Amino acid sequence: MTDTLQLLLQAAPLNAVLFAANSRYHGVPTAVHTMPDGTMVGYVRRRFIPPPEQLTMLQEHTLVQGERLDHLAARYFGDPELFWRLCDANAVMRPGDLIEAVGSRIRITLPEGISGVTGA
Repeated sequence: MTDTLQLLLQAAPLNAVLFAANSRYHGVPTAVHTMPDGTMVGYVRRRFIPPPEQLTMLQEHTLVQGERLDHLAARYFGDPELFWRLCDANAVMRPGDLIEAVGSRIRITLPEGISGVTGA
């Protein structure tokens, strides 16, 4: 019981929120793996990216020179830290890939699990 992680896990409530509401990892469960030597390693379970076609599209944005994802997230979502939602909506793993081609169109969608009326 002297292991720091073990003490932390015992002190934290079972359903503790470890990530802020605007984090891509908010709501993703954590787990502990016990190594062969007994060392306990905490980790965040895998986060599955939602299929973009299941996200309700609000509009498209055409990229211009010098745009940044955090600025676009602030503009469309009111929070620059939600840039990862743009990546999810466009099936992009590396954020830089989404903004490298000036003139390309980026999907702006509602969050996963929220549906809406399109074209309203």
